[in-house]
Order: sequence, then C-alpha cells, then structure tokens
Amino acid sequence: MEFISVRKSKMSIKSDYKDYEEHRNRIAGKKTGKFFINQELRYVKPFQIYGNLYYVGGSWVCVHIVDTGEGLLMFDAGNCGAQAVLIQSIWEMGFNPADVKWIILSHGHVDHFGAVNFFKNMFGTKIYMGEPDVKMFREHPELTMIQESGNCMDTLFHVDVAVKEGDIRTFGNTTVEFYLVPGHTKGCIVCFFDITDGKERKRAGYYGGFGFNTLQSDYLNEIGDSGFQARKDYLHSLEKVRNQKVDLFMGNHTSNVDLLNKHEYMLKHPDENQFLDDKAWKNYLDQKKKELKEL
Repeated sequence: MEFISVRKSKMSIKSDYKDYEEHRNRIAGKKTGKFFINQELRYVKPFQIYGNLYYVGGSWVCVHIVDTGEGLLMFDAGNCGAQAVLIQSIWEMGFNPADVKWIILSHGHVDHFGAVNFFKNMFGTKIYMGEPDVKMFREHPELTMIQESGNCMDTLFHVDVAVKEGDIRTFGNTTVEFYLVPGHTKGCIVCFFDITDGKERKRAGYYGGFGFNTLQSDYLNEIGDSGFQARKDYLHSLEKVRNQKVDLFMGNHTSNVDLLNKHEYMLKHPDENQFLDDKAWKNYLDQKKKELKEL
C-alpha cells in the first residue's frame, strides 16, 4: 500500500507510458532516428573476407574480427542497439564471443561502440581507442553522439589503452601499426596489419572515419571550430597515409568499400576475391580528398 500511495503522489503507470511513447516518437522522428530502430533488418550473414579476417557487421556499420591464434581481435563493436545481432553473427561465423580479447575502436562515435560494455562486462575484453577521443569521452561526452541512441541506459565506458601516433601493438600473431588521422573526430585512427590464408600474407588497412557530418559549418561553429580546422586536419590525414601499401581495404561503413556488392559477387564467383585490390585504398582516399575540397 505504501508503494501505491507514493506512485499516486508522483506519476501514474499511464503517464509513465505516455512519457515513454513521446520519447520514442521524438527519437524515431529525428533525422538520425532511422539508424537506431529495427537493427535486426541490417543483419548481414557473416562471411570470411580473406584468410583469418572475417566480417560480422551489418549492412550499415562494419565490424571485423581477426583470428590471432590467441583470441579474437575485433575492429569496432557495432551500433548501439545492435549488440544481439553482432553476438549472433560471431556465433554463426563459428567463433565464441567470449574469445574476443581486444576491441580496437576506429573512433569514439555511438554507431561504432555499441557492444563495448557487453564485452567488457561479460568477458573482460580490453578496449583500444585514439587518445584524443579518450579525452573527448571525459571532457565532451556529448560529441560521442550517445544521446542519439534513444536509450538512456546506453553509457560510455573506460578505455583500457589510449592509442598514440605511431604505436605498434601485438595481439596474438597479429601486429598492428597505429596512426592518428584526425578529421571526422580528433581521435580517428588508422590501422595497418597483416592477414594470412596460411600460404600468403596480405596487408590490411583500416581508416577510422570518413563522414563529413562532423565537418559541416553548423556543427563546427557549435563546437567552437569557427576556423574549420577539422577540415584542414582531415585533408592532412588523408595525405599522410595515402601512399601506404594496402592490399585489402577495410571500411568502417559498408559504403566505403562497396562491401555488400562485393560479398554478393564472391558468392557467385567463389574463386575471385574483389576485396583484394591494391588500388582501392588510394582511390578511395583520393575520392574523399576531392569531395572534401568541394565541401
């Protein structure tokens, strides 16, 4: 009886539901709302890209895993709300999610760290992220866009290792070279590492973030970058890593590498691998440079 009297003096079940419905409608009605509902519709059947590199992401946000022989190394952790789909894809690919020992985050935006808390809390997975974005987590958490997820129970997390320019770290049989490529965020990183099918080795390249949404004038003015320094940083970042040797370009969104169409082609032509393309990296970075200059 005491519980009921307290509820009556504050809110009712009906008003609580109305608040919930209004909040949900507000989030769904936002421009970004479509990215945080119906996550299961973005499911992509997981597949082997090449050798010990596998795809377990969705149709919008990429997630890759590397079998290092001593545990799984995962690149990004999917969108908030898509954790269950990611876990299912890892199982379907023949791996145990508990074997994900390390997660490297391309940058600190909500659509790339969705399952981090699950892996940290369940399995003690270690999290790596660019040092400037670790600082962003502390000082400007709103710039992570976590508020866009629509779920107030989604939270930020402690990053175990803040990645610095030129770091080289080894995960099982896989050694990763890190470079900072500020632009999309200040802490975007590039990763270069070898993958193998047991006979040959190929060099993979993973670029932290290509989106121009954080380079728009309204956004930059709001965060105090009236001189548009972020655009200059982005251009410099593209030039800094453009000439790196990359045999396999990993996108952090499927559109970066036309992943869905390449996968479809592989299913029809199993002896051909369109992901192995030593020109794709340079061509895409040149394309982003051209688009940036037109911004």
